[in-house]
Amino acid sequence: MLKRFLVLAALFFASFSIAPANATNQLATAIGGYDAVSYFNEGKATQGAARYHVFWNGAVWFFSNEQNRDAFAATPSAFAPQYDGYCAWAASQNYKRPGDPNVWQVVDGKLYLKVHEGAQKKWRADIPTHIADGDQNWVRIAPY
Repeated sequence: MLKRFLVLAALFFASFSIAPANATNQLATAIGGYDAVSYFNEGKATQGAARYHVFWNGAVWFFSNEQNRDAFAATPSAFAPQYDGYCAWAASQNYKRPGDPNVWQVVDGKLYLKVHEGAQKKWRADIPTHIADGDQNWVRIAPY
């Protein structure tokens, strides 16, 4: 039994060294696989399922159901988080950090993710100013 396991393990790991890695054909999973529409319709972060997906803006977006997928496909910019899902607080401070799909807020019909609760607290202290600063900074920091 152990011998069979070792042979299978060796074949498994050998398969990784035979095929060269090629990242150019891979898409990112948007917002950690969470359903972007659920923030608006359900008021919570809901994990999406691969069977309900849309390709948009260089990423694959997952949804928890067919209705949310179709709503997103019809108007993706209405549901996609601001700053491509990066932390809204960081954008307001002129840098990029990944957004956490569980730390979020919808303001004026737009979804904003933050890197952690500390950033969320700072951002909430003056939301209008942070949004204005983030919008202004984003055009400079987005390409990097």
